Amino acid sequence: MSTTTSEGYKPGRVQDQVWTVDAVRDLGVTTDVETAAAILGIGRTKAYKLAKTNEFPVRLLRIGRRYLVPVPAILKLLAVE
Repeated sequence: MSTTTSEGYKPGRVQDQVWTVDAVRDLGVTTDVETAAAILGIGRTKAYKLAKTNEFPVRLLRIGRRYLVPVPAILKLLAVE
């Protein structure tokens, strides 16, 4: 199982990731839908369904066929300043 340490995000299965505030911040400016879903406790399939119907809990950026999730929007939803 992948875990997060003080070094931040560790690549691997995002479902197994332990998401601390620092780990989320370490993602950078944007992340993918699967990672955002894991942070928010949403399953992968449900996350893509919500994205396609514009019901994902935070604003998404659509770039071609790809969805990007702004990390600051995730932090705001989690009430992290």
